[in-house]
Order: sequence, then structure tokens, then C-alpha cells
Amino acid sequence: MFEGKHLLLVATKAGYQTRMFAEAAGALGVRCTLATDRCNRLDDPWGDRAVAVRFQDPIGSLPTLRAAGPFDAVTAVGDRPTLLAALCADHAGLQFHPPHAVEAARSKYLSKERFRAADLPLPWYGRYRLEEDPSAVVPYPCVLKPLVLSGSRGVIRADSPPEFRAALDRIRRLLSEGEIRRMKNEQNKFVQVERFIPGMEFAIEGLVTGGEVKVLAIFDKPDPLDGPYFEETIYVTPSRQPKTVQDDIVRTVQRAAEALGLRHGPLHAEVRVNPEGVWILEVAGRPIGGYCGRTLRFDGGMTLEELILRHALGEDVSSVEREPASAGVMMIPVPKAGIFRAVSGLDEARAFPGIEDIIISAKPGQQLKSYPEANSYPGFLFARGDDPLLVETALRNAHRALRFEIMTELA
Repeated sequence: MFEGKHLLLVATKAGYQTRMFAEAAGALGVRCTLATDRCNRLDDPWGDRAVAVRFQDPIGSLPTLRAAGPFDAVTAVGDRPTLLAALCADHAGLQFHPPHAVEAARSKYLSKERFRAADLPLPWYGRYRLEEDPSAVVPYPCVLKPLVLSGSRGVIRADSPPEFRAALDRIRRLLSEGEIRRMKNEQNKFVQVERFIPGMEFAIEGLVTGGEVKVLAIFDKPDPLDGPYFEETIYVTPSRQPKTVQDDIVRTVQRAAEALGLRHGPLHAEVRVNPEGVWILEVAGRPIGGYCGRTLRFDGGMTLEELILRHALGEDVSSVEREPASAGVMMIPVPKAGIFRAVSGLDEARAFPGIEDIIISAKPGQQLKSYPEANSYPGFLFARGDDPLLVETALRNAHRALRFEIMTELA
């Protein structure tokens, strides 16, 4: 069906998720061209024949992509590549989210502005320059979020003016680090402050077709995410919430996707739920990141990556459903900052019923940072079973069996 088709995959790096997309494309008979932000003077250092582009200059990168085409479909992995993918699709007349929609989705501030215009429930929020000190005027408790960073990196809760000033100083130091300072992004001069929303947190994975969201999975996050930092840990699906709550989540995500203008492609959303209702934290026009997509399997064992590619290539996937089994992943928390040496207890952890796989992604000698400065996890645990609670229990038991050897930098 797809033999001879040409896919453009725009991705931040040649990691696990990129390989999964490339393998899915190969299995479908699709030629896959990778475009990634790397030096165009290096002679294919990763051996993937990727096209070198600049995510900070998406307009300037379009001629390079046009020369690599024509393409039959476009998709993106990660937040930063989505704008270039959207522009390329727009210029080529291919289906994807519009550029204005992914640009808003990538911005904590612009997305909040669009949600407010759509009359979605929102906490108080404000945007401030890093040199400002609004600690006397913001509501407490509140959460400080660097605009230039994604995920939970640099996100800190403050319950008082002294805590606010300490958090702001910590964010300033983080944004002054070389890798972030070199981004040359106007957003790294700002911090967003939002009133803290209590409640349970959920992640939603979906596909958007013609503006309509098909929810593929709702993940419960059973660990409380109350701060002061917001390191992700366990995701389990299907959700154990009542159908009424799940329906409210789906309706709110649909409204948020419409507010942003997302039209065609993957969607990943984060929400909080409390007695006041469903609160949108973010909606992104890209799939769940990294290894976490391995938790999702669909009809016939189809992977999330294959499903996204089939959708991008024009196949009707409206009837595709997630497998009936429960599944979960634990993003292993960083035990402490320092130099990773080794991990033991893997055999014991793998022996727990329900554990499907363990991936230790940290390499010996790698520096690990704890949250809120961290930008990676030391590894991932995967479980599958007949019941979400059993899956969660398996992940917790396996995690307790692992012992990480980390040398503090002062040692």
C-alpha cells in the first residue's frame, strides 16, 4: 500500500524513538529521510544519511528540505522539530498541524493565551523577564517555569516570597549554562509563573484528524506531583478513573486542540483533575517522548510509531484500538546527582511478575543531575498485565530492587 512512498522525519537526534520510526517506515516499504539539527560540515557522523537543518532557522532550512524531496508525508519527533515539519508540510501541501498551531503549542505563554481566548479553565499566570522579581505580587503557592525548557526541567514550586526568590535564582543559574545559553532563543530571557493547581495528573496520547482528536490512551500518574520539583515517574494505562472523569478529560483535550488549531498528526497532552474540573497543563503536536511510547501497542501488535506513520500517509486509522492489556512505564528517578558507575539488582527486578523489560540508558561515567536541573533519566522499567494496579505494583517492586552506584562529584 505504501511501497515507494517517501517520508520526511524531522527529529532532534538519532535516538531510540527516531530508530523506531525508521524501522516502522522500512516495514511499511516507505523510504525515510531524517532531518535533524546537526553540523552540516560533518560527513554523516552517525551513518544515518540525515539532512542537516537548523531548528532555530526553520525558514532558512526549507530549501534544504525541498532539495531532499519530494515527500509524501511529514512527521516530527520532539517539540523543537515540529515547527520545521509544519512549515515543510505547509509548503508541500501535505497533511500536518499548521505552523501557527505548533508554534503556539511549543510556547507555554502562547498556549495559555489561546486557552484563555477559548474560555478553558486556567490558573492565574504571568510572564516575567528573568531580571524581574515579582515575588511580592504573585499568588501562592505558585510554579515557576522557564519558557525555553520543556518537560519538567527547571520547573519549581514556591510557597512564599523567599522560596520564590530562591527558585528564581536557581532558574537563572540553569539558564546561564552553556547548552541553554547557546540556544539564542528570546524565550530564555523569561520565566512563566502560574498558580499551583492541586490534583491528580494525567497524560493523554492521541491522533488528530481534521481537527478531531482520537484518544489512544489516558495514562494515570499515580505518584503525587506536588513539588517542589516535578520529576515524572510512573505512567499506567488504562486509567482507573471513572468514565465520567475520563470523558471530561477527553472533552477538555479536544477543546484545547481546537484552541491551538492542531489539525492532523500526533498529540500529547498533560492535564490535572481536581473537584473544580480538568485543567490543561500542555498540549503538544508530537508523540510521547523517548522510550515511553513502548507501552502502547495496538491491533495486531502495531507500535505507536507505525500507527503515526500510517496516519501521516493517509490511512484511515479511526478503528484502530489499543490492546486490552494494562501497561506501564517508570522513568527511573535520579537517586542523586553525581557520576553514574553501575547498577545492580537487575536480575531480581526482572523476576517480578509483569515486568517486561528494563532499559538502563545511563552510561558508566555519565554525569547525572537531579531535578529540576536534570534533562534525562538513568533508565526505564516496563510492565504489562491484566490490571493497572498489578502493573503499577510490578514497577514499584522492580524499582526497589535496583541499586545505583553513583559517585558524588566531591568524592
